[in-house]
Amino acid sequence: MDLIQGKLRQLGEQLPGQLSMPGEERYQAAMAIWAKPANRTPQAIVHCLTTRHVQLAVRAARVGDLPLSVLGGGHDWAARSLCDGLVIDLRRMNGAAVDHSGQSVRLSGGARAADIAAVADPFGLAAVTGSVGSVGMAGLTLGGGYGPLIGSFGLALDNLLAAEIVLADGRVVTAGPDQEEELFWALRGGGGNFGVVTEMQHRLHKVPSVHSGILFYSFSDAKGVLHGCTNIVASLPDELTVQLGAVVGPEGPPVVIVVPTWCGAPEQGERRLAPFLKLGTLVAGSVQATSYGVSLTAFDPYLAHGKRTFMETCSLPILDVGGVDLMIQAMATARPGCAIFTHEFRGAASRVAEGATAFGLRRDHVLIEVLAQFADRSDGPEEERYRQWAKAARHTFDAIALPGGYPNFLTAGDVERVAKSYGRNAGRLLDAKRRYDPANVFRSALPLPVSRDNYPASLRRALEIL
Repeated sequence: MDLIQGKLRQLGEQLPGQLSMPGEERYQAAMAIWAKPANRTPQAIVHCLTTRHVQLAVRAARVGDLPLSVLGGGHDWAARSLCDGLVIDLRRMNGAAVDHSGQSVRLSGGARAADIAAVADPFGLAAVTGSVGSVGMAGLTLGGGYGPLIGSFGLALDNLLAAEIVLADGRVVTAGPDQEEELFWALRGGGGNFGVVTEMQHRLHKVPSVHSGILFYSFSDAKGVLHGCTNIVASLPDELTVQLGAVVGPEGPPVVIVVPTWCGAPEQGERRLAPFLKLGTLVAGSVQATSYGVSLTAFDPYLAHGKRTFMETCSLPILDVGGVDLMIQAMATARPGCAIFTHEFRGAASRVAEGATAFGLRRDHVLIEVLAQFADRSDGPEEERYRQWAKAARHTFDAIALPGGYPNFLTAGDVERVAKSYGRNAGRLLDAKRRYDPANVFRSALPLPVSRDNYPASLRRALEIL
């Protein structure tokens, strides 16, 4: 303990005014992330402004044998950005700048999707992001990055051109197609397991506008609306993606939401989205032409910070009528704050070779996100009811689900599902981890598959088949 306190004091002296401790106002503000963790009290938070600050923090944690985590957007449901040791807060490192050629954007490690949109929108350009502007780009990209542009341009990680990263030994390296190639491969899907990304370069695309919006339908019309969507989605071009959901608000019954996004020729947008307005009796919402950055604000009024959160995930080969019926079945027992959302994976994302990046599932599929949020309270039974609903909702899809799940949504306890998520890439990913972080300094990141030597024989056989 004396060594730890000594290293923290030394770090505070090296970075005057940038270290906050429990009880301080800035410390409490940093802890107020989207999903509130249970019983998580960092010993200190270092509010970094430069790559050099990150180096000092990593070295302090390593020498003091302190748990280490990285806080960017703070949208990870499992709150892996907060640990019981030292938290590296990158949120003040949020700069973004479009390259003079207009083909890429450079952004700092704490930049959010909204920060990119602010500099790219004026040029009619867009980076591949998730569907919410406040999500941090580093965490989204390193784990995958499903979003409304996926059909045309792939995952967020498919558009990563280079990354500056502080490694476990404190060195700063740049990973890209022509340097630190194995690290670059591992970063695209392996999460923050290899270091702290302090700068990224992302590809930009010409997207002068999108047609998009959120459409709300009554849950009593759920079968007709969602079945209708499956018929439309079956023949969609790459430029049109659709996110579906069913949500129970604080009061009242569930509602069905349909979020179509057209990123192709602007003059076709109104015609392409017209069928989604005729699925049933529209309760609220509309679609319109807007900039890509503005479309990322659509969910802002519904994001509630500081709630306890459970999340489950699975992937379906296709969302057909049978899958829709299971979704409706799972929502029939949902509690206030519970939801199921879908995320498409097709088009450009499916045309990337399986071994090109660490991301494992490169076939058409639909990601199912099961979300259960509730107010923080000491009522243990109530918390357990939310946990059990999320698990039961995910298991509703077991008979038709693909192996594994989205690593960004899994936890270390999901050993077999994590391994199956990476498939044939699992062994290579573990080799990269041993090479770049042999002491497992960055163990708070999203889970990686454990050594194949420790897998049960049945799982080893399953991975060989995948």
